[in-house]
Amino acid sequence: MGSAAVELKKRKRSHAKSAVLKGEKKVKISREESVMATAGVGEGEGGEMGEEEEEEDDDEEEEEEEAEDEHKHLSLPTVGDAAVEKFSELNLSDKTMKALVEDMKFETMTEIQQRGIPPLLAGRDVLGAAKTGSGKTLSFLIPAVEMLHSLRFKPRNGTGVIVVSPTRELALQIFGVARELMAHHSQTYGIVMGGANRRAEAEKLSKGVNLLIATPGRLLDHLQNTQGFIYKNLKALVIDEADRILEAGFEDEMKQIVKVLPKDDRQTMLFSATQTTKVEDLARISLRPGPLYINVDHKKEHSTVEGLEQGYVVCDSDKRFLLLFSFLKRNLKKKIIVFFSSCACVKYHAELLNYIDLPVLDLHGKQKQQKRTNTFFEFCNAKQGTLICTDVAARGLDIPDVDWVIQFDPPDDPTDYIHRVGRTARGSNGKGRSLLFLQPSEVGFLTHLKTARIPVVEFEFPAAKIVNIQSQLSKLIAQNYYLNKSAKEGYKSYLQAYASHSLRSVFDVGKLDLVKVAKSFGFDAPPRVDINISAGMKDTAPKKRPYGSQPRQGGNYKQRRL
Repeated sequence: MGSAAVELKKRKRSHAKSAVLKGEKKVKISREESVMATAGVGEGEGGEMGEEEEEEDDDEEEEEEEAEDEHKHLSLPTVGDAAVEKFSELNLSDKTMKALVEDMKFETMTEIQQRGIPPLLAGRDVLGAAKTGSGKTLSFLIPAVEMLHSLRFKPRNGTGVIVVSPTRELALQIFGVARELMAHHSQTYGIVMGGANRRAEAEKLSKGVNLLIATPGRLLDHLQNTQGFIYKNLKALVIDEADRILEAGFEDEMKQIVKVLPKDDRQTMLFSATQTTKVEDLARISLRPGPLYINVDHKKEHSTVEGLEQGYVVCDSDKRFLLLFSFLKRNLKKKIIVFFSSCACVKYHAELLNYIDLPVLDLHGKQKQQKRTNTFFEFCNAKQGTLICTDVAARGLDIPDVDWVIQFDPPDDPTDYIHRVGRTARGSNGKGRSLLFLQPSEVGFLTHLKTARIPVVEFEFPAAKIVNIQSQLSKLIAQNYYLNKSAKEGYKSYLQAYASHSLRSVFDVGKLDLVKVAKSFGFDAPPRVDINISAGMKDTAPKKRPYGSQPRQGGNYKQRRL
């Protein structure tokens, strides 16, 4: 299975220059630190979380009252409304500036930071809309850290800022940025999320976590059940990726969280890529009257970031894996993310590619949290390599220096497309490439992309340059019991995901050539598998799959043997 060159040719314009990202900024997080993160550990300049404040008090209630009184006499500095471009013009604390400029190497702000940070520093409530990769995380973390610093928060004061994130991976991402930003501050920070050790989290919360990053379900759990969790001094609530939080089914949890948290003198920052009715409802109950609305995208020609070269290739089902294999072999020294539609598809392709000596990392929602955390940080720190994943990694995560984003299985809609390709060309001067695989029956999806202001051009991969390993693949799948079993599960889940696609006018499972689909999974003929397909699929309104989930099974479904 030797490597072969795969030449890219564009039918509409000449070959573009290679886009290798050269950013100096790297996320360096060790395995030990990632384990600490899942346990909710955070340290400031003062050492171990809460160490300087762990002196024994005669009366805990007196301490809490003292903390309350302390805050009555503190206030935030005022900030002007003049337009600024550099962080040095914001009158930030020396400790924050040292982290930003010396450690993180940031000097110039992105548009969302220019428009968002000054009013947030001034205490305004903000409803923000910005593309992924726009620098949104720093736009809410900088004001949060400055607020904690200005109010001289200490562990005994409890939690002053809560950041709510839709997924564990995004929560870990925000946690990593917060750690860098707060490296020279004495305030404490931590993370609580599903899948982590709840007892360890509760212990840290009782010691005092000034800035807390959390997923909705685990946050509500601690708010309701963890004794010693002081949140009555809360000064700021950040709801990041609000639309995804609500899509994932956390609407009730968010309403309860907002209801439980203190409302007096609380600043709220809500960020959402799309303004749905549910997002508007959440904004109505969480924001104070008259919030500032910031949208940095509405005047731009395209919905995706500048510097992103986007293409698609039309390929029959039976040639899809061969093309992917050839592409990955050709680009072993690049950093690539490949998106699949289901956990089982990711699992099978990871096992197969690693078995045939094409090393890849894999990330999906059915892995244990520690495995997902380690994989995420390993890929962040890598200079080259391939990560294959489901949409669990498609939203908000900042993975440095990604050269290519490959959408092997099409996204559910143009919005998901935007968030997938947002893993590359990040930052104000980011460059990157994306490639969308389409079957001949799926080219209608291009119309939806055009309507969503997403510019794509067709890439052609000459058939003679594609490595034909079909016979070896079929032989391997037939002889290896474990790969055969994994391939069947992948094939089955691919059909289920396809059948549940929200754009069924384009992605019609009835139009699939099952013989060709089976070949892409290494079978000479379609394997006999039981799949669940909705009895009234063509007659019912399409329903979008919850973010990060597998297609729904059971309920009003009939079984079909293929």
